[in-house]
Amino acid sequence: MIFITLFGGVLLLLYGIRLLNDGLQNAAGSRIKSLLRSLTSNRLAAVGAGAFITGLIQSSSATSVMLVGFVSAGLMTFRQTLAVILGADIGATLTVQLLAFHIYDYSLLFIGAGLALVLFAANRLYKSIGDAVLGFGFVFLSLKIMIDAMSPLQDNELFRQVFIALSGTPLAGILLSVALTALVHSSAATMGIAIVLAESGLIPIHSALFIVLGANIGTSATALIASLHSPVEARRVAWSHVLFKLFGVLLFLPFLGPYEQLVTVSSSDISRQLANAHTLFNLIMAVVFLPFTPLFAKLIVKMVPEKAEEKKFGPMYLDDHVLGTPALALGQATREVLRASDIVRSMFIDAIKVFESDDSSKINELKDRDNLIDLLDRHIRLYITRLSVAPLTESQTRRAMTVLEVSRDLESIGDIIDRNIMPLAFKRIKKGITFSPEGLVEIHAFHRKALENFDIAISAFTTNDRDLADRVLRNKEELSGLERELVQAHLDRLRRGFRESIETSHIHLDVIGNLARINSLVAHFIYPVAEEKRGRGREDVGIEA
Repeated sequence: MIFITLFGGVLLLLYGIRLLNDGLQNAAGSRIKSLLRSLTSNRLAAVGAGAFITGLIQSSSATSVMLVGFVSAGLMTFRQTLAVILGADIGATLTVQLLAFHIYDYSLLFIGAGLALVLFAANRLYKSIGDAVLGFGFVFLSLKIMIDAMSPLQDNELFRQVFIALSGTPLAGILLSVALTALVHSSAATMGIAIVLAESGLIPIHSALFIVLGANIGTSATALIASLHSPVEARRVAWSHVLFKLFGVLLFLPFLGPYEQLVTVSSSDISRQLANAHTLFNLIMAVVFLPFTPLFAKLIVKMVPEKAEEKKFGPMYLDDHVLGTPALALGQATREVLRASDIVRSMFIDAIKVFESDDSSKINELKDRDNLIDLLDRHIRLYITRLSVAPLTESQTRRAMTVLEVSRDLESIGDIIDRNIMPLAFKRIKKGITFSPEGLVEIHAFHRKALENFDIAISAFTTNDRDLADRVLRNKEELSGLERELVQAHLDRLRRGFRESIETSHIHLDVIGNLARINSLVAHFIYPVAEEKRGRGREDVGIEA
């Protein structure tokens, strides 16, 4: 029964921390992200921003993952994130400090207050706050449950010796804690378990300090996993978090004696001692490493170099020197979008060819081209974001928004080809099936018309030609009608019992449907162009009046 209770307590602890993190992040919303981006002008401000925001959302892993996302999108540089990471590690110690104050005696009060907000609040903000309060309550209740469950084990000498053996040496204790923290994605959860073990008398403060050090390393695993398929800058963010923690632990190991003495004199309560140990580790680490972040950045750049494909490919026209001249900068951004459109067009042409051969290597080639589109889209969005800081005229603002829309739609078309159409091609090759001659002719015809509409839409975007835009919209309606006709023709073949039509039915219909989705995105190019033309028309009328 003791182990069943402990198992339930640990799961309740993990659920409470997750509910707490989600609730606080939902309540804070985009304000946190805006604040994080704006408070990185200098290193001290960045440390404060990291500590404050992580103190709000109570997860240094969540902050690190957020930073990986910002760097992937080009909204921050890798070097800007280093001080934020140091601050985030300080802010993440708040939950452990609260746990050490024995607030678990009031856990039911928190649970009741949180449930009241979740069940009866009409405002979504209050419901999110209710989730956070409820999560706090579950965290405190889980600790109370585990402490009560472990009380009988205090007198069990065998159990005590097992724990001392596992956590009594630096390497074993640290590795055990690293593994547990990486598994549960929360240093607070590991610290909560350490507090329970220490309060139950199962491990001394000396052994508990190894768990503290290991928990600080293990918490960097989440961001590392999140960065695996990200650009090089984002991978550097994640590795910097790992190395900060590793170097911090190596720095502390020779001074474990003074560290333990400092922690011991900070409080007579062992729970407070562990919480203070956690906070002191991260405070000292920030003080020691902050002056050396530029050197640390150089080390990370050498350790995590750019891949060959990342070096070879990048934006060609996004010139920072013309950002002060919006008209020129918008022209350069348009050229980069047209470059992206050429890649998407080649993907669109080759996508249909994959259904005519059994060579699956072409599928991987298309995936590689989609990655190039993703990279260009990130750079274009960053360029337009930086341009938007300068004063723009109304027409320039509309053009900037148009460039963003077209870049986003091109990236979405690439995703449809890569994630939707290519799996259908792979399935056809794997099953060794072919389309009926009539079905293949229909797919080719629909693809050809969609490609023609793509070309017209790109021309309309480039020249701001309203007549071409109207033509694209008419073609969209025509293709919508053709889609219905082709689906009906396929169903007719199914009724007549065509073997190829039966075998490829779901693939055939899905290919047509995805081509239609691409055509809808092609038409979407035109809406901002049409709006821009109308806006210019209104401006002209105003001038004449």
